[in-house]
Amino acid sequence: MNRTQEGFTLIELMIVVVVVAVLMTLMLPAYQKYTDRARRGDGITALLDASLKQEKYRADSVTYAGTLSSIPVAATSSEGYYNLSIVGTPTGSSYLMTAAPTGIQSGDDCGTFAIDQNGPNHTGSYADADCWRR
Repeated sequence: MNRTQEGFTLIELMIVVVVVAVLMTLMLPAYQKYTDRARRGDGITALLDASLKQEKYRADSVTYAGTLSSIPVAATSSEGYYNLSIVGTPTGSSYLMTAAPTGIQSGDDCGTFAIDQNGPNHTGSYADADCWRR
């Protein structure tokens, strides 16, 4: 009597598990960076929307709005990955708004995004031009 065994041995199964674990270890950081980059759009969109509302407010007033509720803009981005704020006291010719990452996005390499009356602000510790493009 000749019987053939079908199936996997425990060794073969363990080799597959190890290979999958190694692949996951290599892919997880790349996936995390991809999701961070995708969530940046939430902060950028929120800042661009707030900037547009600031310009509309300025068209009807002598200065830019000093509070987010004046324009009206929520203090958090639509997906909740960024907190928006107006920095300092806006004047009739200038303002500065920021979107700071929060929660799961707080570890993002780009950090805080900023925008002023001239567009994206890359000075100091704010996100650079590459972060705005990605």
